[in-house]
Amino acid sequence: MAEPIGETPFNIVIVGQAGRLQWEALLFAASFRHVIRGFRGKLFLAEPQPGPLWPNDPRIKNEDLRNLLLDLGVDFLPFENRHFGHAYPYGNKIEALGALPEGEPFVFFDTDTLITGDLREVPFDFDRPSASLRREGTWPQLELYGPGYTTIWKSLYDKFGLDFESSLDPAQPDEYWQRYLYFNAGFFFYKCPRVFGARFLEYALAIRHDPPPELVCQVMEPWLDQVALPLVIHSLGGGRNTLPAGMLDGSHTCHYRVLPLLYAREAQHVVDTLEIVCAPNKIKKRLKEYEPALRMIYQGRGHKVRDMFDQGNLPPREQAIRNKIKREGFWMR
Repeated sequence: MAEPIGETPFNIVIVGQAGRLQWEALLFAASFRHVIRGFRGKLFLAEPQPGPLWPNDPRIKNEDLRNLLLDLGVDFLPFENRHFGHAYPYGNKIEALGALPEGEPFVFFDTDTLITGDLREVPFDFDRPSASLRREGTWPQLELYGPGYTTIWKSLYDKFGLDFESSLDPAQPDEYWQRYLYFNAGFFFYKCPRVFGARFLEYALAIRHDPPPELVCQVMEPWLDQVALPLVIHSLGGGRNTLPAGMLDGSHTCHYRVLPLLYAREAQHVVDTLEIVCAPNKIKKRLKEYEPALRMIYQGRGHKVRDMFDQGNLPPREQAIRNKIKREGFWMR
């Protein structure tokens, strides 16, 4: 496919390290290269390096897997953890941004994402950042007699000198979680990773070490990155709907989280893409070393999970889907 005329080149970045993320990185890279040919940007795999914040070496040590990722055109991008590391691995997505090329537009994806369409067709406005709206109201969790959504979120905007009122969705009722700017951090984008990363780090550390008193009852892990992210996006001139709906987290990408959830709830084109990109022998040989892929993809357990659900009439909460899969003994991650 020819590249669209006037396309702004951009880079893609995921985080990969030893353990589950290395296999997810292989699925991401295989789907990316299957769907997108002649991509002008780079596909970076940001890899945390050994240091005092990691009890063990976090790098991918499977040489066959590293070589396969290189064959798929992955650029390994080492970065140092100075603030998060093992204690809060979600912080990798914050610290990795400082290692990306300055001034080059980027799109970050969680590694547990499958590419199902050509990302060059997505009209990114890199001057107006945004992030994934495929989320539930996971934070804040309100306490009886405690502060409400407005009080909690406004305290954060006030802390960083941001205009709170302009962040609200007036179509949603007061004290309903979707009225307030809240994203899943499964993807986000901007025109410069260094600027975005520095702001993300500043806000996350300030919330972590000196939260407003209105947050006294709130649990910040694992939600810290998702609490800071809307503040970063708002401060850089972005918002909810700077992308057309239905492309990311839709026709062009799928943030599947874990393979049982992919088979349980995702559209048929996602399942088809997964099984096509996993079919080549060089991919199959490596993925069979990862038990969830072996069981779900190659031994057919995924289709047993899929048959348990009506994809057009799924339970409204993800936890209900998870619980049903677990009851049947098919849960893996």
